[in-house]
Amino acid sequence: KRCARHRGKVKSFPKDDKSKPCHLTAFMGHKAGMTHILREVDRVGSRSHKKEVVEAVTIVETPPMIAVGVVGYIETPRGLRTFKTIFSQHISDECKRRFYKNWYRCKKQAHNRTGQKWADEAGKESIEADFAKMKKYCVTIRVLCHTQPKLFKLRNKKAHIMEIQVNGGSVSDKVDFARSLLEKPISVKDLFAQNELIDVIGVTRGHGFKGVTYRWGTKKLPRKTHKGLRKVACIGAWHPARVGFAVPRGGQ
Repeated sequence: KRCARHRGKVKSFPKDDKSKPCHLTAFMGHKAGMTHILREVDRVGSRSHKKEVVEAVTIVETPPMIAVGVVGYIETPRGLRTFKTIFSQHISDECKRRFYKNWYRCKKQAHNRTGQKWADEAGKESIEADFAKMKKYCVTIRVLCHTQPKLFKLRNKKAHIMEIQVNGGSVSDKVDFARSLLEKPISVKDLFAQNELIDVIGVTRGHGFKGVTYRWGTKKLPRKTHKGLRKVACIGAWHPARVGFAVPRGGQ
């Protein structure tokens, strides 16, 4: 069990402040590696206050993302529900790969019709009507963005897609802002400033099957123990005649 989902999921976007200008609230990157920094600690009462310490840091690579769609949400008694999804006219193959399990064997027809909609007059009218409905009924607007794997030094060619919420301004402003981003690259500089504190969502690489000593931090048994010492000596009494849920066991 490595993880339930390979790409981290944003459980809650920042609270919306309508007084601010429209802006995006999340971005996707890949871990490039690690290094260390030398910094001065400013923590009153600590032993290392006003001293220099070396700390490990992770470097995250964030090439520009491409916006390919706009999603509008309406409020229901059971929470938010998608109301309209509008895709852009051109979608790259990197993004289309995500819609297929087997790229070389598929017909590669994903989103051909949505692209044709932008070309003829009737299609354009329906798209305009959809945008107008979004402005009228929606409460939350999110932008569908995908990464560009060709800019990463990775083997995979399939782009990761995520919804990024637009915060700030009225719903009408949000729809116009999201529409202006379609098919354009979004840089991480447009979202975050230098030295800004941000939340990071990552996915563990997993640690495989582990015993109780590593997994639960139980004490090792004495040296002369028969049949190994990285174990739990007693996993419970005779009665109740089953192993309790709180007893440490090996596993993944």
